[in-house]
Amino acid sequence: MDAAVVYESMYGNSERVAFAVAEGLGETVRVTVLDVTDPAASPAALRHVGLLVAGGPTHAFGMTRPSTRTEAVQRATGAVSDRTTGLREWVGSVPHEDEARLAATFDTRVTRVKPLPGSAARGAAKALRRAGFRLVAPPASFYVGDVEGPLDVGELDRARSWGRSLAEVLVPAPSTATTP
Repeated sequence: MDAAVVYESMYGNSERVAFAVAEGLGETVRVTVLDVTDPAASPAALRHVGLLVAGGPTHAFGMTRPSTRTEAVQRATGAVSDRTTGLREWVGSVPHEDEARLAATFDTRVTRVKPLPGSAARGAAKALRRAGFRLVAPPASFYVGDVEGPLDVGELDRARSWGRSLAEVLVPAPSTATTP
């Protein structure tokens, strides 16, 4: 079974998490990683994948919006992706499917406010469920030290581990039971 990880990233943190999740998944299944702005990430182009993983940063308690992306670009002290399309628009373009497909969602969020209200991952999960997807895991959050990052120590390892756990849902481990 194939999987795709589709992500939005402003400062590169969500992108790093997406690739780490894909590393974990890739130990078991074939996986493609795509930015939401990549034409190959269109929902129609991804109809063949068995598992869709979608993620991005949490801005203003949810998925980014044009106004929060503009604000992020204006406030940035380093390199930032200036984009007009984000995870919100991408999941909003996913058509309803009659055949249940599998999905999982993640977000990146600032460490210093726990628990942070709102979640890009929960919003994306809700949109994908409305489109007929079945979530194989609760939405996952990965933490950054500040708005621009960096990712907290151990978060990429945790993302790889989460990717491995998603792969186990797709391809269960062989039974270790022995018969007498």
